[in-house]
Amino acid sequence: MTTAQEERTAEDLKALAEQAGRDLEDASALEILQWAVQTFGKRFCVTSSMEDAVVAHLASRAMPGGTKVDVVFLDTGYHFPETIGTRDAVEAVMDVNVITLTPRQTVAEQDAEHGPKLHDRNPDLCCKMRKVEPLERGLKDYLAWATGLRRDESPTRAGTPVVGWDEKRQKVKISPIARWTQDDVDAYVAEHGVLTNPLLMDGYASIGCAPCTRRVLEGEDARAGRWAGRAKTECGLHG
Repeated sequence: MTTAQEERTAEDLKALAEQAGRDLEDASALEILQWAVQTFGKRFCVTSSMEDAVVAHLASRAMPGGTKVDVVFLDTGYHFPETIGTRDAVEAVMDVNVITLTPRQTVAEQDAEHGPKLHDRNPDLCCKMRKVEPLERGLKDYLAWATGLRRDESPTRAGTPVVGWDEKRQKVKISPIARWTQDDVDAYVAEHGVLTNPLLMDGYASIGCAPCTRRVLEGEDARAGRWAGRAKTECGLHG
């Protein structure tokens, strides 16, 4: 990345993001990530919940030869064993640099301060401490980050731009597969042999922390298994 790119102001980055969102709306996911890599270099990363490694795989293809993309993973302390196993497998077999972020407190330390099962009593606070705050620390040195958000996942994500502005973090936020459907994801996984979380074959459509995730029922959207029975639909990472 050039010095000029590093010195871009938040206003410059916001304008860049909004223009790219318009220009790249019809671009392929790989083309969107190639733009991100060319624009931000090592100050670009991919975040992954390890539901699957599709965006990480796409980003690895977009990187110049010999360069590994940073893949940021939040280890909340509450993940299913299968999710940690997927993270370990991605790190072992894919040409990426996995960076694991952890909260400031262990689960035991959080329980001692706030009482056990905070996720049941105040899920917003639990998510803030175990997801939002660690991610904000982890993204500090990046100018842009990529997510696996898709418009078809839920009504709250229907307006997701392929490139947008993360006002809260003052960073460019890239969702290269925003226009994809689940069929597109499945086709990419099959074509490229991409690693996926085994729980996806066991009735889970969106995988988060174990205490707050259940299998989805017939006809439910992919996010219905997250915080089921509550008004909560997002952990705070995406608004």
